[in-house]
Amino acid sequence: MLSFPRTVKIHLATAPVDFRKGHAGLCGVVRDHLEGDPLNHVWVFYNKRRKDLKILWFDHGGFLLAHKKLARGRFKIPDSRDGRTVRMTAAELAALLEGIDLSRCRRLKRWNPPMT
Repeated sequence: MLSFPRTVKIHLATAPVDFRKGHAGLCGVVRDHLEGDPLNHVWVFYNKRRKDLKILWFDHGGFLLAHKKLARGRFKIPDSRDGRTVRMTAAELAALLEGIDLSRCRRLKRWNPPMT
């Protein structure tokens, strides 16, 4: 299982991506379509059939590209508010990778400092 520091921001793209792209192609998607910086955040992508996820992360001088392909079922992708990405926590990403439908989960009411 991947583990990310609390300070890293995780963004899930809300439109499917051509999974023939490697790290360089996905960096282009981040810059051109998502208007983001591939060097400063974790970026999560899915394919048209929602059976595959790719995670792009720049850490310690190089890119990490992780790929998960489901044997059965499809990933349930959360809805976007801005139309491009959904901001996620590391726990939400772990749940998504486990096949949990985040739209049916409920976070307990408690105070958390604002995420910037």
